Amino acid sequence: MFEKLKATLSKLVETLSTRKLSEKELDSLCFEVILSLSDCDVALAAAEYIADELKKRLSGERIGLFEDKRQLVKKYLKEILLQMLQTEREIDLLKIAKERKKERRPLVILFVGPNGHGKTTTIAKITRLFLKNGFSVVIAAADTFRAGAIEQLETHGKKLGVRVIKHRYGADPAAVAYDAVQHAKSKGINVVLIDTAGRLQTDKDLMDEMRKIARVVSPDLKIFVGDALTGNDALDQALKFDQAIGIDASILTKADADIKGGAAISVIYATRKPILFLGTGQTYDDLQKFSADWLLQKILEK
Repeated sequence: MFEKLKATLSKLVETLSTRKLSEKELDSLCFEVILSLSDCDVALAAAEYIADELKKRLSGERIGLFEDKRQLVKKYLKEILLQMLQTEREIDLLKIAKERKKERRPLVILFVGPNGHGKTTTIAKITRLFLKNGFSVVIAAADTFRAGAIEQLETHGKKLGVRVIKHRYGADPAAVAYDAVQHAKSKGINVVLIDTAGRLQTDKDLMDEMRKIARVVSPDLKIFVGDALTGNDALDQALKFDQAIGIDASILTKADADIKGGAAISVIYATRKPILFLGTGQTYDDLQKFSADWLLQKILEK
């Protein structure tokens, strides 16, 4: 996971710490930084920011005779990345669920994202997370568009032992979501997870449908589910969904197969919204909690 990004950053640290950093040399190195990071799926704007910040910190830097220049460069890089990965708010799903439970109302989460990016499997993994921590869950099969979507959710529901609220194919997805929330309220269920039809960010009708679901059930959280392997496309998709519906956070799937690693940095930098988890496999427990510290340890520490 993230092998290419880790190797690239290691090489950049080595390069920056072994060359004499004149103004001209720094300009050349900054261009090299941008190209190297872009090759790891770090969005151009994010790569340029990293390069510019490195240049500011290293320009005119006086390093003592016995000072470890390599550690200094790594320190600067870590500071820059931590600053980039700061978000508007921190989100702890279990903490919010606990608060809603005390208030005797369900936590309602709406999942959105393109088709084929692992949204349904991610919902099953989040269901498993809540169940393991003592919360009851109901799932809304509000994808009434894709053939097999309801059956796929029902299979997960049976394995996990949770109810799936469904209507017929072609039914109003907002009505399915509403029924699931009402069911949770009447039965004292703690969490409602709403699946939606996968859609392209350019599909106006499906985007309007998604906005309608949000209006009808007023979810506590709207979570974008994207595929880490799509690289910069994940960034563009997250931005479009944020503009359309106002996402609160993201989950990136297939992170175990993502050797480049730049998508995570790009999505957070562009949306200013946190990534909550990374999908790391096919089992219900293959869900890695994400944090800036965790990522930096993966990509900067040997």
